[in-house]
Amino acid sequence: MDIKQRMEIGHLYTDHDDRYPEQKKELAAAREHAKELTYDFNLTRPSEVEKRQELVQQIFGKTGKNIWIEPPLRVAYGSNTTLGNDVYINFNLTLVDDYKITIGNNVMFAPNVTISVTGHPVHKDLRKDGDQFSLPVVIEDDVWIGAGVIILPGVTIGSGSVIGAGSVVTKDIPANVVAVGSPCRVLREITNHDKEYYRKDMRFDDVEW
Repeated sequence: MDIKQRMEIGHLYTDHDDRYPEQKKELAAAREHAKELTYDFNLTRPSEVEKRQELVQQIFGKTGKNIWIEPPLRVAYGSNTTLGNDVYINFNLTLVDDYKITIGNNVMFAPNVTISVTGHPVHKDLRKDGDQFSLPVVIEDDVWIGAGVIILPGVTIGSGSVIGAGSVVTKDIPANVVAVGSPCRVLREITNHDKEYYRKDMRFDDVEW
């Protein structure tokens, strides 16, 4: 199996495997292209909204409508990540997207979030040549990812869920829950009570709003 075939089934691989020089060259060129695009994106002025939007469409594999990303942004490839509609991304998102990252509609990211589809073997002897594995990450619709969250390979976060600030997400999170901690665990379900109280004892006043 070549590099991409091993990657797609979650086997160990290296992206600089000399046995597949064409793929090695192709992957290196794709990473460099992504770095060039994100460099330009991160140097845009706050007023250059249209330019940033154009660069977002070039960076990512697929983009929906009404996407807002605050620089700086870091990606491994960019082209392996898809974004749905109405996605908001705050400062300093890092995407280690050697393989697929899928982000749904109406997803919000607080600052300093990292998503990595790639990991390395635990045993030192299996890391000497840079061996790695990649497993897809899926963030479904209407998810809110808190500040400083780290999402690890192979994770799916169910629709409508909230991931608390500073969490390390190591396994799937179901839909419509609040999950927090390291490792991230379900704290509680999201209910109609949350329509009335938007934070602890802070009550939503629809008349005033």
